[in-house]
Amino acid sequence: MSLIEIIILAVLQGFTEFLPVSSSAHLILVPLLTGWSDQGLAFDLALHLGSLAAVMIYFRAEIALIARDVLKSCLGQGFSAHARLGWSVALGTFPVGLAGLAFKDIIETSLRTPEIGALVIAFGLIFFGIALSLADWRFRGEREVEQMRWSDVLVIGLAQALALIPGTSRSGITITAALFLGFSREAASRYSFLLSIPVILLAVLLKSLDLLQPGTIIDGQALLWGTVLSGIAAYLCIHYFLAIINRIGMQPFVIYRLLLGAALLWVFL
Repeated sequence: MSLIEIIILAVLQGFTEFLPVSSSAHLILVPLLTGWSDQGLAFDLALHLGSLAAVMIYFRAEIALIARDVLKSCLGQGFSAHARLGWSVALGTFPVGLAGLAFKDIIETSLRTPEIGALVIAFGLIFFGIALSLADWRFRGEREVEQMRWSDVLVIGLAQALALIPGTSRSGITITAALFLGFSREAASRYSFLLSIPVILLAVLLKSLDLLQPGTIIDGQALLWGTVLSGIAAYLCIHYFLAIINRIGMQPFVIYRLLLGAALLWVFL
């Protein structure tokens, strides 16, 4: 991979991982639209490691409290708000984990082909973009993460499984589901970002097994730069997204999704 490819893909992954615009769609589209070779599994893995590091560093204080209180709950020493949040994140991960194992081959082969991939992405961007717009416009409330019920966890967890469809956006679909349930924009985004930690970790572990296959070629320098640049971009994205989301709302991201989806339909149909 050239240096410009590494920089563009890493920064793109970092900024889009936590925005409701689908990072996987962008990583699939770049090779399709530029003629570059597919970046490969190892580089995808490096980019996700950067995003994982960014979200864990940003929420490090809260993660420490969650880990402490979850452990206390396991020892029968009470069930605090942080313990409840930790268990909510863990349980909300099960649906996407099971779906990922069940449909892994389809996701990594059929849905990444130029003929099918671009159309699936376009549909995902448009359909789920409209859903995000409706949720933010008509159903958004003022509920906070601490008010989350187990039924909310189930709904958001099942919605997250849809993110396996390219173009859906993991953060977008979880934020959409939370908004439909009456959570505030900041609460929906915060829970979505925390929910990304086990999801990205599971994806990294699952993909790492494929790298153990004989004959796998790994460009260590490209992976290092990809991880670092993706992590920096993702950290900045989380910081500024949470800082401005209550002011700008979700509609700018909806407009972007609709325009990108329409452009893909125009090019590939």
